[in-house]
Amino acid sequence: MNALESASTRPYLIRALYEWCADNALTPYVAVFADDSVQVPREYVQNGEIVLNVSTDATSGLKIGNEFIEFRARFGGVPREIIVPIDRVMAIYARENGQGMAFPLQARAAAAPGVPPAPAASPLGVVEASAPEGGPDDTEPPGPAAPDARKRPALKRIK
Repeated sequence: MNALESASTRPYLIRALYEWCADNALTPYVAVFADDSVQVPREYVQNGEIVLNVSTDATSGLKIGNEFIEFRARFGGVPREIIVPIDRVMAIYARENGQGMAFPLQARAAAAPGVPPAPAASPLGVVEASAPEGGPDDTEPPGPAAPDARKRPALKRIK
């Protein structure tokens, strides 16, 4: 098997960075190119992109497979089933410090009709998914205040 026939490294890198976030008590976010192949709440998609909190506190049944990221989460109190093809993940990073990794979009994702091409690393709006049924609900007091927009972590490119 040569390099062209081998499996993509993307799902392995996503899983590794997810584990790194968990091991360091950081919140993993995934930036997703939201075309028709992605099952996410469309009302939260902005400029063809959505950022999802995939921490254990925000999701239930998270599976990061070689083809898809799948989980359940609540958006505005409504439970949703989320399915994201791995090749639509633009980046995974820690909310607290912005450290992570951006991925190039596949040619077919970038050429999707009706959706503007997504930059590899842009200032993305964040969609906070609340915990699924059986976890914390909307009646709990909010956690620490979110940092203001000027100080929000951003993905840092390291060359």
